[in-house]
This record gives sequence, structure tokens and C-alpha cells, in this order.
Amino acid sequence: MDYPVTDAHPEEATVFLLDDHELVRRGLRELLESEGFSIIGESGSAEEAARRIPALSPDISILDARLPDGTGIEVCRDVRSVDPSLACVILTSYDDDQALRGAVLAGASGYILKEILGSDLVDKVRRAASGQSLFPAGMAERIIAGLQDAPVEDPRLAGLTTQEKKVLALIGAGLTNREIGAELFLAEKTVKNYVSSLLSKLGFQRRTQAAVFISRPGSPPSGPAGS
Repeated sequence: MDYPVTDAHPEEATVFLLDDHELVRRGLRELLESEGFSIIGESGSAEEAARRIPALSPDISILDARLPDGTGIEVCRDVRSVDPSLACVILTSYDDDQALRGAVLAGASGYILKEILGSDLVDKVRRAASGQSLFPAGMAERIIAGLQDAPVEDPRLAGLTTQEKKVLALIGAGLTNREIGAELFLAEKTVKNYVSSLLSKLGFQRRTQAAVFISRPGSPPSGPAGS
């Protein structure tokens, strides 16, 4: 749902809300509007939000972390790939280190737990809308540096993205796409796309070949593996 901006004060920050619970969206809308924000759109669907946020270009998007058709982290990554100036914060009930790292890598401005007080939420949203990061100084740099410092045992691994390397490692650990999605905070269909991409880059046809490869990177399989 989009909301026409009428009689808006020039200094009002515009907001897009993404949460699959209508009551949560209503509560956020009432809280933020009472503090001078202008809600220009809302959705309960990750796919819909990823399409509409770049078109509406809000000052800040508040994204629920877990949705029936995806995650707020994926939405953040997708919309910022279209327009890097779009600011997003992840609002979640889960204090999850992996999701926190995912939010940083997706370019989110913050990762906020839903147990936060309303006044503190307003303050954080206002800061994020003005372009500030809510993460501790240097956190993003440390996370990215840690990923870049990971050893590469086989030259072919250098062609994989950071996320593809994570998926490959979990394939080697025997996880299914659904389990990998839960571990990396990704939708199952997104994991399937990563698996297809990394298999293509490595020159494999089956995930069992990739599993053998990552468990023994110095001796990749020379022929087709059984399924």
C-alpha cells in the first residue's frame, strides 16, 4: 500500500515499512507518524518490497528480517544494488550473529531488535534516515576484512563470491538447501540460485562433486560423481 504525501513538512523523512504482520506495520506507522515521519508505502512481501522501494525512493526502509517469501536482508541487498543511496534498517526479533553479519554485508544502516523502546527506535530510524550508520565504528570493515583474509586452497575458489564460498562450505558439511538457507538467513530459492552458480563456475554438474571438492580442495573430483 502506498500513501500519498500531502501537506508534508519539507524536513519530514519518508519511510517504507516491510513486515508480514499488519498489526506490526500499523504500530510502526502510528509511532513514526506521531514523530513527524511520512510513511509513503508498506508491504508484507519481500518480493513486492524489493520492486517498490527503488521506485518510491524513501529516505529509510524498515525491513522485517524474516518473511514468508524471503528476508529483509535480501531486500536490502537487492534494492541497494539498484540504488546504493537507499538506506535500510533490519528490524528483527532474533539476536542472530550470522544475520547481523549478513545485514552489514548487504549494506544495511542498522540491525535493530524489536524489543527496543519506541523512543529509541525513533531515534535510530531518524539517524539512519539522515545517513548515519547504527553499527559500531569499524564493524563493517572488520567483517569484510575477515572474509577477504580467508585462505583460498584452490584457484577455482577465487572465482566464487563470498556468499557462494559459504554455500559451498555448507554443501561440504552435508546441509540441504533448506538447511543452508536457515544457516545463512537466505530464502531456499536464493540458495538454489547460489548452488547453480557455484557449480557452473567450478565446472561441476552435481552438488556431490562440489561436496567432494570442498572436503578435499587439493584433489577435486576428476569425473562425474554419483547423486
